Amino acid sequence: MRPDTPAENVDHSAEAARLERTAARYPEDAEALLLQAAAHLELAGDRPAATALYDRLLSSADALETPHLVRALKASNLWEYGHEAEARAIIDGVRTASPRDPAPWVIVAESLESHDELEAAQETFTEGVTLLLTDVSEPPYSTHPLLFGRHRVRRMLGVSHDEWDTLADTLHSAHASSSTSSSPSSSSSPVSLDELHDPKRVWSLGSDNPAELEAEISRLRAELGAFREALSRPFPVAVLHWPEGELAELVGAYESLAVEYPSHEEHLATIEGSLRELAASGTPNLGIVTGTVPSYEAFAASEGASPGDADLLPQYATTLAARGRAVVWPPQRGASCWCGSGEAYGECHGQPR
Repeated sequence: MRPDTPAENVDHSAEAARLERTAARYPEDAEALLLQAAAHLELAGDRPAATALYDRLLSSADALETPHLVRALKASNLWEYGHEAEARAIIDGVRTASPRDPAPWVIVAESLESHDELEAAQETFTEGVTLLLTDVSEPPYSTHPLLFGRHRVRRMLGVSHDEWDTLADTLHSAHASSSTSSSPSSSSSPVSLDELHDPKRVWSLGSDNPAELEAEISRLRAELGAFREALSRPFPVAVLHWPEGELAELVGAYESLAVEYPSHEEHLATIEGSLRELAASGTPNLGIVTGTVPSYEAFAASEGASPGDADLLPQYATTLAARGRAVVWPPQRGASCWCGSGEAYGECHGQPR
């Protein structure tokens, strides 16, 4: 969510203004767009203006999709320019609310960590991990930063590994192995999470020993590779979902799409099957975007194409994901199914086939 492009290469204030104008054109996407605008304002050093955007969202008459995320970002921003007491109060409120989204947990925990509140950061990471991952066989991609952040803080505190740390090690090793196998030119072995999070690493940067400096360079390259891979996919690989009424309207208006969507039941089964195949192939950061006929028709018009062209569907899905409309798949434990049935995901499309 936070742009990684260096401030010297981007006019972040201008980019924030552009995103605000875009939010005015697409009010249904205003929340995601204004959060991006606030991130640019933070990078531009205009933290009061970023806080004003967070306040604008929180005071909006429209219900927010991610209110805890907005509050977490506001708290992190406030603390950076001297409003510590208010930031702490908001952080306590986020923790008490126990959001089911991992992002607010990560943001408030990292805010505590960056201000040397390591014990509080560990407690916050642990609360989030326990809430979201207890009895979960395969941690969703969105929860990995929770596990990695908790591992990092506990490493700095010098405490012994527990089962969550072991899980973080396992996930990192699997990720590093897949990254190495996809880069044949890389001759170095994956760096373990323990080594990456070693508090003593900082001392090696001031060493006069070439071997120690070379080892640290290798570690930094490993970290940079992981960051680059994450940044290469700033929004989820999203599969397009049509609610039953929207699909009936779509196929009724554009009969050529009936080949793509023989029935709504088959459409839902295809979505779940496609996502499971992508997950099995190792594709991280998966999501679902929900389409509407008016939105799709407007997108087709903007592309100068016919809505009946099936090749337009994946482009529409990607555009919705880029505008922040994707929801993470699979849903968190106990969450409602993505299909809109109202049932828990585990009792609906999440059942083993």
